[in-house]
Amino acid sequence: MKRTTSEPSAEHSAAPGPGGLRRRFYGWELAIVLGLSLGRSAIYAVLQLAERLTLAPLADQTATVQSSRSRAEFFDVSYQVLDAVFALVPVVLVFYLFFLHGMNPFRRFGLDLRAPVRDLLLGVGLFLLIGLGTVVIYAVGRATGITAELIPADVGEHWWTTPVLVLTALRHSLLEEIIMIAYLFDRARRIWPRAGIWMIILGSAVLRGAYHLYQGFGPGIGNLLMGVIFGWIYHRCGRVMPLVIAHLLLDVVAFLAFPLVLQLIPG
Repeated sequence: MKRTTSEPSAEHSAAPGPGGLRRRFYGWELAIVLGLSLGRSAIYAVLQLAERLTLAPLADQTATVQSSRSRAEFFDVSYQVLDAVFALVPVVLVFYLFFLHGMNPFRRFGLDLRAPVRDLLLGVGLFLLIGLGTVVIYAVGRATGITAELIPADVGEHWWTTPVLVLTALRHSLLEEIIMIAYLFDRARRIWPRAGIWMIILGSAVLRGAYHLYQGFGPGIGNLLMGVIFGWIYHRCGRVMPLVIAHLLLDVVAFLAFPLVLQLIPG
């Protein structure tokens, strides 16, 4: 695949002055965006894992990704939808920053319909690869006691349950792939222009694994590997759309068909 991303150039400067000043500006911007989104989640996840280790063996615990927020149906669906909407505010902020800098983030990130067939095929292929790997890593993690029992969704059965869970899956896919891949890669190249691409890929992957550690060590390792694969694919093709498609499919299947997925795990 031909890489379509471009390296930072002078026309994309965010602030006047020498390169060092621009890099500091981007550094603070990156810290703010991560602090409002997945960087904050990583810190909480590490603390949650540390707390879990003091309570009981991980094999005896459960980790729930999406839970009911209220016993009252109206308030539950309201909270669920608002959670999804407000979680996407950092993504909107990233797009706003890029527009302010004179760039079209949809084209810059490859989040458009310029290559729908290729994006779909690559996204489905990644879904199958990562999905199978996730099942294997989860099974090994449960067998070795380093992973809590995962409950993707603990939401009451209502007419709105399926669309809300799909919305939640879309929220996760957009937030993680745009922030952790498209945005972070762009800003990392500007802040550390001499950093090798594998340093950026590994840094992003480590952070991705960190904010899944509340589920145990297995999901942390699995998501780190997923981050390496997704980062390399983005570096090669310069489009985040296949990653969003793959992530969306992974979460939809996890939320809506997890009991069927568990049947793939022996024992």
